Amino acid sequence: MIAGTAAATCLGLAAGSWGRSWVPAAGWLVALGYLMISNALLLRGLQRRHATRFGPANMVTAARSTLVGVISGIVVVSFLAPIPVALMVALVVPALVLDAVDGWVARRTNSASELGARFDMEVDAFLLLVLSVYVAKDLGTWVLWIGTMRYLFVVAGWIFPWLCR
Repeated sequence: MIAGTAAATCLGLAAGSWGRSWVPAAGWLVALGYLMISNALLLRGLQRRHATRFGPANMVTAARSTLVGVISGIVVVSFLAPIPVALMVALVVPALVLDAVDGWVARRTNSASELGARFDMEVDAFLLLVLSVYVAKDLGTWVLWIGTMRYLFVVAGWIFPWLCR
């Protein structure tokens, strides 16, 4: 949460000078939008569970979520201008490594929680959606089904509540 807020602030300040930036305004807006929405949902989850602390594993997931926000903005930019694959790899690999680290930290610090697991799962799902959008240009729109599976399951759970048990 702190990392996401700090990144949103930095991105917001940088967005003020996007005319001098290689990242168009659309990229900044998507990154900021993701960070603001994900932080708001996380705060809501913390309040609903009356959480008194934000554990170390959640901090790792928040750092990963910040990377996902940046990746989201760059994916939007990739539709406007070519983005080096090396840049995407340089951002995605740490996000994937942090995905392994947050669970390890949760177990080692005895800070595993339902909220942390949900936070981790939602960041994973959104990263998969964003990466599906990124490769859809080259592989075809069928890959979007891979990225939307989590969200289709959520909608199916609204229609068929027994899926949520």
